[in-house]
Amino acid sequence: MTTDSNTDAAQATKIAAQIHSMSNMAELLTLFEIGFNTTFIERHGKEVYKRFNGHVLQQQPADWFDYRRCLKRAYCHIQRDYMRLEGRATCHGCTSCDRR
Repeated sequence: MTTDSNTDAAQATKIAAQIHSMSNMAELLTLFEIGFNTTFIERHGKEVYKRFNGHVLQQQPADWFDYRRCLKRAYCHIQRDYMRLEGRATCHGCTSCDRR
């Protein structure tokens, strides 16, 4: 193993430990600097967390930005699922959110 991959693994382990120490979704979203609707998170936080864990398992994030991308994608996906049908036209999917 190279030094870079050791550093990436150590960083990913440190971030994973921080994630597991969080007591609620609001703290997790704040850690990754993602703006959120408090009412929505109170209602659907468990769903967002489950989706986030799925993305983490699939993508094996290596750094803070990868974890952030997984969480943002999960949040946007669940939020889009609950948008009213006429409101969906304003959401262009997660790729547009990632660019912001």
